[in-house]
Amino acid sequence: IDFNPIHQDVAAQIDRQLSHVDESRFAVLDTGLLRQELSRAETLLYLGDNCGEICFDKLAIRRIRQEYPNCQVFYGVRGAPVVNDATRADAHMTGMAQVARVISNGDDSLGTVLSRVSPEFLAVWQKADVVIAKGQANYESLCDAGKPVYYLMTVKCAVIARLTGCPKGSLVCMRLPKA
Repeated sequence: IDFNPIHQDVAAQIDRQLSHVDESRFAVLDTGLLRQELSRAETLLYLGDNCGEICFDKLAIRRIRQEYPNCQVFYGVRGAPVVNDATRADAHMTGMAQVARVISNGDDSLGTVLSRVSPEFLAVWQKADVVIAKGQANYESLCDAGKPVYYLMTVKCAVIARLTGCPKGSLVCMRLPKA
C-alpha cells in the first residue's frame, strides 16, 4: 500500500489492490528458505516501509512470533518522517510494541542507509540472524549490504525489474544473496 497521492486516487487504488489480493501471485517466493532460517533464528530484524502497511506488518509479526516463539523480533522504523514511511509514532499508534521491540534507524533517508543509521540500530542489524526488509527503497539501499536479506516488495519500476529479473508490478519475497 504505497501510492503517490499527488498523481492517484489513493482510496480507489487501495480498494482495487485489496479486492484482487487473492489473485496476486509472487514472481519470486523464497518463503520456504525464510521459514528454515526463522526456525533457527534468535533475532529477526523486520524493517517496515510505509505507514499504510504497518497494520499488516503487525499481523505478519504476530504470526511469526506464534510459529517461532524463541525468536526476538525488532521492528525497524525511520528516524524521522520521510514521504510516508513508518516512524516510531506510527508504530506506537498501531500497538506494534505488543508484538516487537520498535527501534528507530535514527535517519530520515528513504530506505535504510547503513552509513547513516544510529549505533543502536547498527548493533541490531549486525546481530540479527534474519532480516526482512519491506519496500523498494530498502531493496535499493541494502541490496549490496553484505548480509542476506529477505525483500518483500512490489516491483514498481523498470530499473528494479531489470535488477531482480521480475516483471514490473510483480510481488516478490526474495532472499539476496541467493542461498
